[in-house]
Amino acid sequence: MTILRQVPKLLAALGIALALAGCGVNTIPTKDQAVKARWADVQAAYQRRNDLIPNLANTVAGYAAQEKSVLTAVTQARASATQVKVDASTITDPAKFAEFQQAQDKLSGVLGRLMAITENYPDLKSNQNFLALQSQLEGTENRIEISRRDYNAAVQDYNTELVTVPGSIWAATFYKSYKQATPFAASAAAQSAPVVSFPGATSAAPPPAPAAAQPGTTKP
Repeated sequence: MTILRQVPKLLAALGIALALAGCGVNTIPTKDQAVKARWADVQAAYQRRNDLIPNLANTVAGYAAQEKSVLTAVTQARASATQVKVDASTITDPAKFAEFQQAQDKLSGVLGRLMAITENYPDLKSNQNFLALQSQLEGTENRIEISRRDYNAAVQDYNTELVTVPGSIWAATFYKSYKQATPFAASAAAQSAPVVSFPGATSAAPPPAPAAAQPGTTKP
């Protein structure tokens, strides 16, 4: 009999739970978990790149040891990038997120310089080990681009939920501790148009102005 008396209460509790679920009360934590999952993908992609860099730098050094400044810059940038501590809380901390992105953007820049100097070393460009590392790096850069794009999409979806009805109602009541996530922004370099130059090319000079007619002369 005691169990039978509890049935109406259990049904009522179940009904309330279903009603709340239908109103989207679980949407915010669900989208928050999606953002964190995409963030983990971003970290994994960057970690894969970090793991490739030492072998890549050593291979280049074997053929282009004189490029010490670039090789040193790559090593230092990688060290700086790995020293930036990130976790799930980084997503909602704009300062920490900016520090992470700046370190990775700096590393991307010096990696570009490293790959550019390899054009001057035909033997290096034909080295099978280098070609394999280059292919892996290119694939990793593609993974980074895709993971950042997917992360930004998840962030937009989550942040929109926090500021629109009914999500904003739940955010102001049940989920006050949930903060907006920080998306990736384009790097400063991406905001500038690339400079294209060709070896040996010079800027075209304007045609000379016609000479002024001297007094006492006539045009032919």
